[in-house]
Amino acid sequence: MTTFAALVFVRLLLAFSPIPDFLADNHQLTSPLTSFTRLNEGVFLLKNGFDPYAGELVRHSPAQLVIFSTILPPSKPLFHLIWTLVDALAAWSLSSVWSARNKQRNARREALIQASYLLNPYLVAPSLALSTSTLDNALCILTIYFASKGRPGKALLTLALLTQSSLYSGLLLFPISLLLRYGPESRLANPKAVSDWSKLLRYLAQYAAFMAALALWSTLVMGNLRWIKETWGATLTVPDLTPNVGLWWYFFTEMFDHFRNFFLMVFTALNIIGVVPLTLKFQHDPLYAVYLVIGNVAIFKSYQTMADPGLFLSFLSIFPEVWSYLRHPLPTVMWHLYAATLLPLFNNLWLGQGTGNSNFFYAATLVFGVANGAAFLDSVWAGLTVPYGEIKQDHSLIQI
Repeated sequence: MTTFAALVFVRLLLAFSPIPDFLADNHQLTSPLTSFTRLNEGVFLLKNGFDPYAGELVRHSPAQLVIFSTILPPSKPLFHLIWTLVDALAAWSLSSVWSARNKQRNARREALIQASYLLNPYLVAPSLALSTSTLDNALCILTIYFASKGRPGKALLTLALLTQSSLYSGLLLFPISLLLRYGPESRLANPKAVSDWSKLLRYLAQYAAFMAALALWSTLVMGNLRWIKETWGATLTVPDLTPNVGLWWYFFTEMFDHFRNFFLMVFTALNIIGVVPLTLKFQHDPLYAVYLVIGNVAIFKSYQTMADPGLFLSFLSIFPEVWSYLRHPLPTVMWHLYAATLLPLFNNLWLGQGTGNSNFFYAATLVFGVANGAAFLDSVWAGLTVPYGEIKQDHSLIQI
C-alpha cells in the first residue's frame, strides 16, 4: 500500500508540474476523439444551448459532455487531479485482476503491476495531456475487473459505457462474455475447448439492452441523432485526418476519393477479423484472449494515441507465465525505444521547426506500428507455446 501511495504521489507531482503545458494537444497523445481542447469546446457549446455536434468538431460521447458540463466544474487543476485518480483506480484494478487470476495476494507482485501502469510513459504522457483515452483505458480495465469477479451486470454496463466513447471496444464483448462464464484463472498450460456456450447469448442480450438504453438517453439529451455520425461514424469513416500515431491518417490523406470506401472497409476489417479466431484459439483462457484483442485493436484502430498500445503493454505484467516464451523481447523493446525517440523528433521537425514534412512523422508512426505488431505477435506465440514448455529443445514446434 505504501508503494502504491508513493506511485500516486509521484503522478500528482507530475500532473501539477509545468510538464502538462508542453503536452497539451500533442498529436501523439491526443486525437480528435480524445482531445481535451475539443472536449472543452463541446462542454461550452452544450452549456450555452448549442448542439455540440453541429460543427463537426466535437467527437466525444454525449455521456462525457454531460458529465463535464454538469457534475464536474471546468477547472484544469481539478481535471489533473481527476485524471491522476482515474489512473490510480485503473492501476489498482489491474493488480486486482492479477490477484483474481492467481487466487492469491502478493504485495510485491501487485506493486510491480501498479508501477507498470502508473509509470508507463505511453500512459503517463496522455494522462498529463488530459487525453480522454485515460478515461477509456480505466473503463476497459474496470470492465475486465468486474468480469474477473463474475459480476456480469457491472461488467457489461461498463463495457457499454466504454463503447459509447470508443466504438472498437465493443469487440471485447465476445472474450469478456467467456471471461464472465469461465473466470480469469490461468489455463494457458492446459488448453481445453469450451463445452458450454449457453450463457453467451444472455450476456449479448444484456449488453445490447445497455447499449440501446444509453443510445436512447444520448439521443434525448442531445435532441437528435447527429451524435451517432460524429462519434461512432467518425471512428468508421475517418473524416478528420489530423495527424496521430496510427496507420490511417496519412494513408487516407493520399488516397483517391474513389478508392476511399474500399480501403475504409479493409482497414476496419483489420480490427474485426482477428476477434473470433483469437477468442476461439484462447477460449480456455479468456483473460488472455481479452489481452490479445486489446493488442489487435491498439495496432489498427483509426484514431490511435500512445495510450492504446500503452494499455496493451501494461497488461503483459499480469501474465508472468508467458514471459519466458517471448521469442524476440529485446528487438521489440528496441523498436519501441526507437519509435519513442523518432516520434517527438519528427513531429517537431515537421510542425515545430518547419524543416520536415508529413513523410517524416508518418515514417516514425510506421516504426511505432512495427513495434506494436512485434509485441502483439510475440504475445500470441508465447500464449501458444506455453502448453509445450516441457518439450525438449531438440524438437521443433509447429502449431496451426
